[in-house]
Amino acid sequence: MIHKTIIAGALLMISSVGFGQTKKVSELEQKFINHGLVDIQKLDPSLKVDLKYSTTDNFIKEDVYGDLERAYLQPMAAQKLVKANQFLKQEQPKYTLLVYDGARPRSVTKIFWSRMSHLPPNRREDFVANPVKGSIHNFGCAVDLTIADEKGRPLDMGTIFDFFGEQAEPRREAAMIKAGKLTAQQLENRKLLRRVMKKAGYTSIETEWWHYNAMAREKAKVKYGFIE
Repeated sequence: MIHKTIIAGALLMISSVGFGQTKKVSELEQKFINHGLVDIQKLDPSLKVDLKYSTTDNFIKEDVYGDLERAYLQPMAAQKLVKANQFLKQEQPKYTLLVYDGARPRSVTKIFWSRMSHLPPNRREDFVANPVKGSIHNFGCAVDLTIADEKGRPLDMGTIFDFFGEQAEPRREAAMIKAGKLTAQQLENRKLLRRVMKKAGYTSIETEWWHYNAMAREKAKVKYGFIE
């Protein structure tokens, strides 16, 4: 006779994760869940996710997220992202938003800050947040993203994600077009991203075409607090 506890354990596993699948929740993901954040793809499964900080394809060439695979945001920010994706599909039905990063613990922001120590603090803050102040990512209220085409390929935005140079800066786009360092199509792709994100309630920043905020830093800090 098979022991009853073995049967009960097997049934619990099947009921919680389904047949043939084991849902893995990393330590970092559990931290996000404990802070009340939501998995964006549970709200909109059509959203695409490629967490760059769970790979070495980022500006520090290090995997700082480990086995995290899902992107998390505060519910308010996630709902805005879903709306942005809907607005995008209204304009370009075959396109979808592709998320590179969402909520980020302050411990990772400290790593980023230390890796940019070759720059003076005022210039460093053009690229990474001072962990004392915190990044809006640290409150689950910011997202890094692009647009993917019908084959899942990122649109050409003129630079890769995490490119720290003038070509990536929205404030310099006119000059970059004039200098031939951005094409008209690359600029149109950025404008499409900005248009749908702003329509959904996000705000952009001047130094990174991929970064959007769902709430101002001080408001997010008061309402949500740091994810450490």
